[in-house]
Amino acid sequence: MSTSVQAPGEPRVAAPRAGEPVRAGRAQTLRFVSTHTLPAFVRGVASARPGVVRAYAALGQSAWSFATLRAMKRRHGGAPVLVRGLSGPVLVLLDRPELEQFYAEPVRTLAMDAPDKHRSLSVFEPTGVICSHGELRERRREVNDRVLAAGSPSHPSCEPFLAVVAEEVRTLTAGRALDTAALQRAASRIGRRTVLGDAAADDQPLTDLLLALRREANWMGLRKGPAREAAARYARADARLAAYAADAPGHTLLGRVRAHPDPTGELDPVGQAHHWLLALDLLGTMLARTLLLLAAHPAEQHAAWAEVEAGGPAGGSAGAGLPRVRACVREALRLFPLVPDLVRVTRAETTWRGVRHPAGTTLLLPAAFHQRDPEQVRGADLFVPARWLVPGAELDPVMAPFSHGGGRCPGEDLGLLVLTALVAEVLRGHRVTARRPLLDAHRPLPGSVDLTTLRLGLVPR
Repeated sequence: MSTSVQAPGEPRVAAPRAGEPVRAGRAQTLRFVSTHTLPAFVRGVASARPGVVRAYAALGQSAWSFATLRAMKRRHGGAPVLVRGLSGPVLVLLDRPELEQFYAEPVRTLAMDAPDKHRSLSVFEPTGVICSHGELRERRREVNDRVLAAGSPSHPSCEPFLAVVAEEVRTLTAGRALDTAALQRAASRIGRRTVLGDAAADDQPLTDLLLALRREANWMGLRKGPAREAAARYARADARLAAYAADAPGHTLLGRVRAHPDPTGELDPVGQAHHWLLALDLLGTMLARTLLLLAAHPAEQHAAWAEVEAGGPAGGSAGAGLPRVRACVREALRLFPLVPDLVRVTRAETTWRGVRHPAGTTLLLPAAFHQRDPEQVRGADLFVPARWLVPGAELDPVMAPFSHGGGRCPGEDLGLLVLTALVAEVLRGHRVTARRPLLDAHRPLPGSVDLTTLRLGLVPR
């Protein structure tokens, strides 16, 4: 017999029978779609649309999304909620037990290539790990992990990569101000030099080609097949990457690919470079956010600068150098994650909080919401880098800027190495000040910031 549950001040809700899933009602579904899934689609699946991001920051859109998820969590006691999304039913995971189970399940069970995501991402990385499944995915992931040195805090090419960062930052900080465009140019050059080699340093046309593919991918979730123009762009980009791969220095990522022959032609290790370049391009965004946060928190910036001045490169001993600077980077990623939602599709029947769900169920883990949930994270809306200096902090499933388990980002260590080095090199001879936008360190930080108007000042030390 059905009973009812309710939170204070909320309407009565019929509880499901034992073994039946919790389902969102029409009003709740409409609110979820309008404040969470539709805005995510409009923002862009593969490439964020600047105008939309600017509008969302002005309107505080992320606050609407978080409020919707908090209301769902309270109303249903944290149980997973089955919601009718834009492309069909989605099981939304709202509490820590399900979060832990999500990361514990093997990738063979919780596949990363959900249909909508696969149609979008396959436009610019059709042979990438994220668009693969089964045995082929495992083989591609193995090559990917070896090239990126996943799980190792120090990459074999650490020294030449840090030299590239130092050289590019000297050019970046030659003036007295920084904006998003300058930070993005530096990140793209670093990406091309570390993935392809110095010969690609000035190949902005290749980056523009890849950016066009990502923009095209934003619409592919609504289409049944690849557009001819996108396929032609991909072929041109792939040919350029293959040309660089032939002469890539041994320390570059494509140079390291040569150590992994592909006699069957199935793995396409060079094809993984599409994703590596995408990931390294995103460092420009994260560098901007980290510097903006440090500009708004002078005491944290001074402590990070003092660590840099004390000596030691970002690689440090076993790659764990500059822990305070690295903590600032991690905290910026927690507050403003690059991937706010994790989407999976089940390949087998799974059970969530005692309820069985068939194979083919789409799961949504709102990672950004969990990392900003005050019930799970102290000072959730504050910039507190010291939380990452606590031993084991990076293992907390709630704190997941790089995910956990089998789906954990294989480029986590390399990304942290390069981004930590970028921040350190900017701080080495400068104090960073914010001109716009201005963040109030004494108030909860917004869920997103408009970087299109970013202007940072550089004061020589």
